[in-house]
Amino acid sequence: MAQGTYQSVVLAQRPNENIIPGETFSIKTNPSATESDLKDGQVLIEALYLSLDPAMRGWLNDERSYLPPVQIGETMRGAVVGKVVATKSSDLSIGSYVTVSAGWTELAIVNAKECQKTDVPKNGKVTDALGVLGLTGLTAYFGLIDIGKVKAGDNVVVTGAAGATGSVVCQIAKLKGANVLGIAGSDDKVQWLKELGCDEALNYKDPDLKNKFRAATKDYIDVFFDNVGGEVLDMALTRAKEHARFVMCGGISQYNTRDQKGPKNYLNIVKMRIRMEGFIVFDYAAQFSTARKELSQWLGEGKIQRKETILKGGLKAAEQGLVNLYKGINTGKLLVEIKADPQSSRL
Repeated sequence: MAQGTYQSVVLAQRPNENIIPGETFSIKTNPSATESDLKDGQVLIEALYLSLDPAMRGWLNDERSYLPPVQIGETMRGAVVGKVVATKSSDLSIGSYVTVSAGWTELAIVNAKECQKTDVPKNGKVTDALGVLGLTGLTAYFGLIDIGKVKAGDNVVVTGAAGATGSVVCQIAKLKGANVLGIAGSDDKVQWLKELGCDEALNYKDPDLKNKFRAATKDYIDVFFDNVGGEVLDMALTRAKEHARFVMCGGISQYNTRDQKGPKNYLNIVKMRIRMEGFIVFDYAAQFSTARKELSQWLGEGKIQRKETILKGGLKAAEQGLVNLYKGINTGKLLVEIKADPQSSRL
């Protein structure tokens, strides 16, 4: 960030399928802001870490959804952990760390009421506010507990299991006494899932996946937590118990194509009386604090582990980072370090 200016990333062109680096987004240089630019109740945030999430691809499409699409020329939507560098709010002082949807930007003026003050629990760190204690962890919590209604003895299958949300789903399922099968995209990720406590883990790129999946689900599936869609969803429909609960969290295999494919085995939903339900974590906003308290307790007690993949290079690394997210670059939470902040690592 040059003195007197800061950079942001704006949507330049809607992608038809894959995000194209250098075309989909552009970097914009803006005049810097100071305390004099703030209105009462506002704070100036310096971004430290930016969250990259699979849902971002959907926000680029000009179509009806749970959030309005990002507009051409608008700063790309995204959550950050940042530090308050100027304030006209009695609720937040200079130096406070907060989580807020400021977007892909180095600096942002936001309403203090939109900020979540970052409290670092035992065994925690400031970036957990974007991961296990952020929207990804909350998605895992409510999706599995409320939609999936997981209980002891359930056979749970999780796709995208080594990602930010999936890895937390696997661990909560184990805490609830379930048997867990995680599906991931590399042998290293499979090994990590086993270290997390998954009873079994499979690499979806294994040429013998169908046979191995069938063997691993010999007692059939009670809860299927899906982040991927595609072939594994189709296989899971053939292995579901009667009245199985299918938690439809995402479908990353379909995000970058206009020719989206639904499941071929959908009639099994009828035959097995499967309940297949989508959800959006924002629907649970009134319960976030209660869920964070329990997640923080599990983290502090060492009952939940997490990994982060942190990209260096500042805001310029975000576009290629998002492209690579859909290629499975990350284990656990994918973040961009916007600005190094030695003090935050000591919190």
